[in-house]
Amino acid sequence: MGACALILLVLPTTAQSQTQAQLGAQLTRHLSTMKKDRQVLRFLQNHRWLLSDPRFAASAKRQLRAHTLSLARTQNKAAAARRALERRKQVRRLAALQAATPSVAICHVFGSYCQQALAVSRCESGLQTTAQNGQYLGLFQMGSNERRLFGHGSTALEQVKAAHRYFVASGRDWSPWSCKPWR
Repeated sequence: MGACALILLVLPTTAQSQTQAQLGAQLTRHLSTMKKDRQVLRFLQNHRWLLSDPRFAASAKRQLRAHTLSLARTQNKAAAARRALERRKQVRRLAALQAATPSVAICHVFGSYCQQALAVSRCESGLQTTAQNGQYLGLFQMGSNERRLFGHGSTALEQVKAAHRYFVASGRDWSPWSCKPWR
């Protein structure tokens, strides 16, 4: 029984364990199947007489039912494959952002305030995540109380998100920092 459980754990059984290429191929197959189902359904809609002609009615109704069900099932599968692909993309983007340089993280989080935030961080810490001046730490040299309220972390992204929360809470005017972007 233990060996069976081990095998079940090792075997890939979910969409999460599939590679992006496998998910893409799966989505392509689903889209192809949906196209064929729609073609058959469109044909039967344009040739409604097949559904009432005694010679073809049974077969036409079977095809109508089969392709209607197939289309619904395949649409659900395609939607699941799209969601799985999107989740993989988001995970990759987040992983890349977690490892991003301070400048990239600052511009990503601060958006239109990017240049101002870069100037403040450059002045406060020299864009160093490990910068320390007494109780003040990180890219934006936030004090212990501010870190408690707005957060902190070891990565540039975590520090920038915390500084952004502080920036927004302070009215987006850079008043909490001794370094100002216009100096």
